[in-house]
Amino acid sequence: MRRATMAAYVCMAICASAGPAPTQGMLGGVDLTSPQMTQAEMTRADVEEILAAATADKPADLSGRRLAGLDLSGLNFTGANMRVAVLNNASLVNARLAEATLDQAWLLDVDLSGADLTGASLFAAQAIGARFDGADLTGARIIGDLTRASLRNATLVNARLGADMRNQSMGLGRAVLKSASLDGADLTGADLSRADLEFSSLRGANLSGVDFTSALLGGASFDDATIEGAVFTGADLTSTRLAGATGRDKAIGLDQALNLNRAILE
Repeated sequence: MRRATMAAYVCMAICASAGPAPTQGMLGGVDLTSPQMTQAEMTRADVEEILAAATADKPADLSGRRLAGLDLSGLNFTGANMRVAVLNNASLVNARLAEATLDQAWLLDVDLSGADLTGASLFAAQAIGARFDGADLTGARIIGDLTRASLRNATLVNARLGADMRNQSMGLGRAVLKSASLDGADLTGADLSRADLEFSSLRGANLSGVDFTSALLGGASFDDATIEGAVFTGADLTSTRLAGATGRDKAIGLDQALNLNRAILE
């Protein structure tokens, strides 16, 4: 599969019209069992050689590389260009990916637990079922599909997962976190405006100052989460569990949320 073709598939899957993003339907046109999606073209040693030759002025270029299933744990990908790379089922546990570019990358079921992704870009990335437990995504730009992803105890301080309404020529590009787990995560000051978090779990998460403007929060659980200063203006709260959240009296725009009468408040 050519790099441009893979990029087109990812962009179609993540750039959806207003309303729930039909990501799974778009992936139906991609053979996820093909060698391009499941087999690596390089070894860990090959990757280490490329990383060793990288400099601050010329970061490692792994764009379009097929690295599926590799053990890349602990490696230093700081600033690397990994655009359209295929990393399905790979292990990047405790890897360093600060300021790395993972735009349009395939990250299905990848393990990024404990990884440093500060300032990384994951625009139009496919990360269904990915694991980011304990990862640091401070200031990261994440516009991709993280359906069923695990971000337990992850740090997403000031992360940008909201839709940029100034750049929507191909439809509504936003973070999709359906049925994802963000239990214990720190999202202080994060932008989740218009993001899709339906049926997600945010138990015990620090959501202070999070922007949930027009987000889809139906069926999400906020038990023991801190929502002081969080903005809920226009957010859909159908069956959203807010009964156990703390700082609700200091949340912003709850009275302007959609379907507040259908939320679980007591």
